[in-house]
Amino acid sequence: MQSQYKRLTDPQWETIKSYLPIKRKRQYSLRSIVDGILWYLRIGSQWRNLPECFPKWESFYYYFRKWKKDDTLENLNFALNRLERERIGKKATPSMFCIDSQSIKAAPFVKEAKGIDGNKKINGRKRHIITDTLGLVWAVIVHAANQHDGVMAEKVVAPLQGYMHRMEKILADEAYKKRFINWVSENLLGVELELSSKPPGTDGFVPVKWRWVSERTFGSLSFFRRLDKDHEKTTESSEAWVLWQNCQLILNRLDPAA
Repeated sequence: MQSQYKRLTDPQWETIKSYLPIKRKRQYSLRSIVDGILWYLRIGSQWRNLPECFPKWESFYYYFRKWKKDDTLENLNFALNRLERERIGKKATPSMFCIDSQSIKAAPFVKEAKGIDGNKKINGRKRHIITDTLGLVWAVIVHAANQHDGVMAEKVVAPLQGYMHRMEKILADEAYKKRFINWVSENLLGVELELSSKPPGTDGFVPVKWRWVSERTFGSLSFFRRLDKDHEKTTESSEAWVLWQNCQLILNRLDPAA
């Protein structure tokens, strides 16, 4: 994994520019905008502390918010996931998914969508993701940590309906066995929800086949300062940073020399 911030290489920019609105002229290059967003992701700085070598911070914040709202970011993430799967010889879309959540502490000023996870004793939010068996993030929802996984899971999976025609199985733990298993049977015809947990009587982290990839994905988030805890006032911004992190990892794999 890349250990420090680096600007986009030419091959990386060529990969993503077709998924961005580059046709009309702008005051600032969209390549510079993406570079700046990835700088924020890696360094974890406040918007107003952007170095002078970049354009004004307001421009980055504008595009960061706009691309999340108009689905540009989701479309970019979706396209990069497909490219990465095809690069290693897999079908463009997966047939098996893993769903899981990660409870994280919230920064002191965060007030929206915040709660206490009683099991993990964490006051903050949950990052709820669905990944394929490579650990690539296909969808993410951020919500208060006191909201139950089984209740929120359908909001994570619902955006994939109509896009993931190869979906056959979703792997999950016992937290999803009630409400979510009923939702899957009613809304995802032909899709199986397989529940699996670590063997009884074991303590600590025990890798469960295939489901460990979501734990690896959660672990990779901590390498980016913007994601070491939830610093965002809105859950939409939190979700956007998770998708940008997934895009950054894929870009590094597509151009290993970066």
